Amino acid sequence: MIANDRPVPDRGARFLIIAASLVIVLAGLRASGQLLLPFLVSVFLAIISLPFLAGLRRWGLPPVLAVLATVLTAVAVLAGVVVVVGRSLNEFTAAAPGYQARFQDLIGWVLEWLEARGVETAGWGTPDILNPAGLMDLVGGTLRAVAAIAQNTFLVILTMVFILAEAAGFSGKLKAAFGDQSDHVERFGRITRQIQRYLAIKTLISLATGIFVGLWVSLLGLGFPLLWGLVAFIFNYIPNLGSILAAIPPVLLALVQFGPARASVLALGYLVINIGLANFLEPYLLGRRLGLSTLVVFLSLVFWGWIWGPVGMLLSVPLTVIVKIALENTEDFRWVAVMLDAHPRRSTARFLRR
Repeated sequence: MIANDRPVPDRGARFLIIAASLVIVLAGLRASGQLLLPFLVSVFLAIISLPFLAGLRRWGLPPVLAVLATVLTAVAVLAGVVVVVGRSLNEFTAAAPGYQARFQDLIGWVLEWLEARGVETAGWGTPDILNPAGLMDLVGGTLRAVAAIAQNTFLVILTMVFILAEAAGFSGKLKAAFGDQSDHVERFGRITRQIQRYLAIKTLISLATGIFVGLWVSLLGLGFPLLWGLVAFIFNYIPNLGSILAAIPPVLLALVQFGPARASVLALGYLVINIGLANFLEPYLLGRRLGLSTLVVFLSLVFWGWIWGPVGMLLSVPLTVIVKIALENTEDFRWVAVMLDAHPRRSTARFLRR
């Protein structure tokens, strides 16, 4: 009998090496956030702007002018976001003392109502967790982080220009490098189309959510409708949890400003808008295949928030969906995409049909 002299792989050592490499990568991502976040914003803007650029090219506009028009449009949108955020936050800060006084009156009325019914409220004081100014810390901090990245205009725009200029000839480079019939070219094209379609539809749904929320808030007479519409637009990139976080500050502000009746109507409007767009229209346009399980959404929110703070939380679900799309188009890691999916049976059947 011939002995088998091949070394047996040490799976424990391999696991430790992979874990150590993962720790190093995560530490690098967290340490380089100041550089990577503007780059990621540029990539997202470029992907979202590609259909607009392609439309300008189809209309016969030269490549240079098409890229310039696309970039100027993106700059105008970013400038509008910065102006709305800055002005709205300044106005809210100026109006905060008045809201605080109304809030104190509301809390006093609640305490008196409880005392009249035999509930001992001595020493309760005013719960700081319901302070309207304190409730703006999360939203205000997130918007300031977004505005800070948007203010890093030169790096964002310059990177976006190079990405858009490179996008036109990148498929030709892949074909020249790997050949016309290469699986790499087909796989990259499929991944790019899926990511572009996801981000475009998600942005349109978020934009519609922001517009409807802004109109609803303005119709009910609540202050700062542009701010709440912008908050709804940005937070809509986070499924399920984002719509709740976006609704809490305006609903509580309506409670302080108008009372419980109009606050309830405002909350009902938020519920109808988010259910109609996020639960019906978005799955219809995107399909169920790009859905993430609720646990994955929550974990990605915590993970990317720990890596890159508030902006990481906003980009958490798009980043996770992009990773999922990339894994779907591989053989070795397709099972990871199935584990991330909200409908694993459908995903498994789809993979088996390939």
